Amino acid sequence: MSAGEIIGIDLGTTNSCCAIVQDDGNVKIIPYRGGETTIPSIYAIDDKGNELVGYEAKRQWLLNPQRTVYGAKRLIGRDYQSGFVKKMGEYFAYEMKSGDEGNVVIPLGEQTLNLAEVSAKILNTIRTVAADYLQKPITRAVVTVPAYFNDRQRQSVKDAGDKIGLDIVRIVNEPTAAAMAYGIRQNLTQTVAIYDLGGGTFDVSVIEIRGRTFEVKATGGDIFLGGIDWDNALIQYVIDDFQEKNGIDLTQDPIAMQRIKDLAERTKIDLASRAEAPFSIPFVTMTPEGTPLDINLVITREKYEEITEPLVKRTIEIADMVVQDAEMSVDKLDEILLVGGQTRWPAVQKAVTEYFGRAPAKNVHPDEAVAVGAALYAHSLETDAVDQKVQLLDVIPMAIGIEDANGKLYEIFKKNASVPNQRPITFTTSYDDQAELAMRIYQGEEKEATKNELLGEFEFKGIRTGPKGSVKVQVVFDCNVEGILTLSAHDPDTGTKMETTLKVAGSE
Repeated sequence: MSAGEIIGIDLGTTNSCCAIVQDDGNVKIIPYRGGETTIPSIYAIDDKGNELVGYEAKRQWLLNPQRTVYGAKRLIGRDYQSGFVKKMGEYFAYEMKSGDEGNVVIPLGEQTLNLAEVSAKILNTIRTVAADYLQKPITRAVVTVPAYFNDRQRQSVKDAGDKIGLDIVRIVNEPTAAAMAYGIRQNLTQTVAIYDLGGGTFDVSVIEIRGRTFEVKATGGDIFLGGIDWDNALIQYVIDDFQEKNGIDLTQDPIAMQRIKDLAERTKIDLASRAEAPFSIPFVTMTPEGTPLDINLVITREKYEEITEPLVKRTIEIADMVVQDAEMSVDKLDEILLVGGQTRWPAVQKAVTEYFGRAPAKNVHPDEAVAVGAALYAHSLETDAVDQKVQLLDVIPMAIGIEDANGKLYEIFKKNASVPNQRPITFTTSYDDQAELAMRIYQGEEKEATKNELLGEFEFKGIRTGPKGSVKVQVVFDCNVEGILTLSAHDPDTGTKMETTLKVAGSE
């Protein structure tokens, strides 16, 4: 297969983008109809039962908010019971329910889809756009995810590819892909910080670039912090103001909420380059007596910065933690890269410049860098030319461990442990004739195991019988280059492999 048939995909929360390395070695962002380089990550089913993705889905959003799914990446691989999912439900017009395995599912007309299926629909549209543009079938891709995605979320993205027969040959962290877009052709020796604030997620990584080797020193983030939260802060402000003036709660009206959401997004973009912007929605609702009511506000940039200041502050706190985890100081960094659409917000640029003590680099496109990096890495996996190969040394974003007898998290891999990574641990039987061993695997930074994200429960069967403490089970924990965990077990005395079953909580 020629090198040109593997694409790089930035599967974003609000917008997605894809790119390919052409035969001449240049990277091409694959355009969508109308010449746009990004596709809205939105999926809908209209009243006639037609599936719509991207701009088609976005166009009918105001008329059909309850059957239009956006922000799915924020919820993929999450447990329905988590407080975050419930909080998001206040802002999303579409209905969310708990699936058979505790995951989030969305009823849309006659169908009920889980989030891996929604992501698969978006991936399929991206793949179709690329295939039409390149005039050849696309079967393989490198897909990027937030660095702070856990094992279950990464696995859900792989599952989305499987559902449409797209072989996701590698999952790469978004900041790492952006660093590759910045440095892969410059033959640099630099240490850079990538501040990646997208529509739904935030990541910071400190990466050492040595020619074509990219070594992640530390990473951190918040997968619940992004442009959507800037929108939600303005939405909340407008709703509160309206309720105060009129005594009516607009959150109970899906159409009104959608109109406010739509205008909030546009107002945010306007205020990035203007001091103030009107926020007017005629006939947003009616009084109980049938009198129409309007929203008529002027939002100043100053007011917007005030209500979103805690969000900016949170990003800088995370950046500071990552720089410390990398055992660096800001003055030792060679460059700061801004990635993600929300980095266009002036208060973000100001805060980043103040914290890092210098203006960010200008030669990285905030919306395209991640897809470009993914395409360059995809190309390097394909090429036979040694000087084109890229070496990626990444880390896991959060500790992975098991629940010990006291309910605490026993860390197998520490936060920022390098990947790929393997660790064998030997357990002994705790009662006579024990035939199976079960362990719960968690990922996160909390000392108490159950406060972290449950990745799943592993069961090993076929343990040889004997008095307690006399039989050993060696479990090998293997975290691959993509940050995905697998376990295997054997009897170190006989070499016999155990049968392994994994129950993944809330898997897609």
